[in-house]
Amino acid sequence: MRHSGSVVGFPGASPAHAVDVLLGETTVVVPAALEGQITAEVAQKMRCKLIVEGANGPTTPDADSVLQTRGILLVPDILANAGGVVVSYFEWVQNLQPYFWEEDDINRRLESLMRRAYDTVHEVAESKHVTMRQAAYSLAVSKVAKATAVRGIYP
Repeated sequence: MRHSGSVVGFPGASPAHAVDVLLGETTVVVPAALEGQITAEVAQKMRCKLIVEGANGPTTPDADSVLQTRGILLVPDILANAGGVVVSYFEWVQNLQPYFWEEDDINRRLESLMRRAYDTVHEVAESKHVTMRQAAYSLAVSKVAKATAVRGIYP
C-alpha cells in the first residue's frame, strides 16, 4: 500500500467487487463511499442487521422498502451524518463568545444530541410505520415549517 497507494495486490488478500462487500454476512454495514450502491436487488440479498449510511444517498428509495420489509434497520444519512453539522454549530456558538469547551464536553454534548435525535426518529418511524428515512425527513420538514411560521416569513 505504501508503494502503490492502494490495497490492490495486498499480500493474502483477494479482489472483491463492491457489491460483494455489502453482501457479506455481518452485523453492521456502513456504506461510506458512493451513492446508489444499495439497490432493491442488493437489499434483497444483504445479510446484516443494521445499515448506517456514512455516504450521502448510498441506498435507493426502492431498497429502503425492501430493507424495512426484511427487518434490516437502516440509519439514514441525514441522521448518521448529522454529527459533523452539530459540531460545526458548537464551534459557531463558541466563536460567538470568549469561552471554549473542552473536547470531552463537546463529545458529551454531541452524544446526547445524537442519541436524542436517533430516539426521536426511531419513535416516529415505529409509531407511523414508516422507514427511518421517512421519519427523519418528516421531522425535518416539520421543524422547518414550524420555524418559518414562528418567524412570520409566511402566513
